[in-house]
Amino acid sequence: MQSPEAEYDALTDRVASLYEQGAYGQALAALDQADDALQPWLAELTHLRACFLAVLGQPDQALAALQSAATAGAWWDESLLTEDDDLTSLQSLPGFADLLSLSGERRAASVSASAKPVVLLPSGEVRGVVVALHGAGQRATHAARDWASATSLGYALVCVESSQLMSPMYRTWPDPERSRDDVARALAQLPTELESVEVIAAGFSAGGRVALDWALIAQPRPVAGVVVLAPALRQLPSEASGALEPAVVLMGTDDELREVVEEAGEQLRGLGVSVEWLPGVGHEFPADFADLLSRVLFRK
Repeated sequence: MQSPEAEYDALTDRVASLYEQGAYGQALAALDQADDALQPWLAELTHLRACFLAVLGQPDQALAALQSAATAGAWWDESLLTEDDDLTSLQSLPGFADLLSLSGERRAASVSASAKPVVLLPSGEVRGVVVALHGAGQRATHAARDWASATSLGYALVCVESSQLMSPMYRTWPDPERSRDDVARALAQLPTELESVEVIAAGFSAGGRVALDWALIAQPRPVAGVVVLAPALRQLPSEASGALEPAVVLMGTDDELREVVEEAGEQLRGLGVSVEWLPGVGHEFPADFADLLSRVLFRK
């Protein structure tokens, strides 16, 4: 039987696929099937519902859905309500400003304690530490699942969880300084036996961006190398603080972020970072990721 978190992940993956296909009605029907076990994700699922209602030409119903969830305690970061193109039609409706204000108050009052990192050790001698940062909307447990093959390669795996919330259950890495603080706190909790071995910064999507920036500027601490998958790149540092090995961006040719990485290609090369393209892969971990990670880590 699936855990509620796994059930939520499966539902949102299905809904995202339907969105890509333009099957908005089917996506709404899928959301209607969510059971009581997914109540902790009310805010996140209602945001999705509102987006589908709005693109189907039902902005009043979309706003009503958000207001109903807010009555039950939900909230959203302002950017989720004002910068999502799907919700543009809601912004002129009576009641939207009040929803935005209430949501902002709750967002400001929300405090997320830093969770302890998830640490997985290899069965034999530790050759290094892979510190993995999860993607937007995920948690450290997702990174532990996706990067688990590092342990079979002799690396300890340390999975850091962001303390930054965009809604009650949606974690990501929008603030660079807070992201570095989250990583620093996790590194301070490393077991003694991991303190003297080399560190590889790693991450997926938003976590990939943070891991790459961390490696390039050596903050909160220097690392030996970096490997990231599908990083949601923003502004890159002007120069790297030192040489990194490995220094690899893995990017699917069918990834929605492909263009961003292509545009940054020359700058990445100038920073000593290579881009390896994965044919037919979207914004996801490829099926052969364990083999890819082995090849990247053992290039050294």
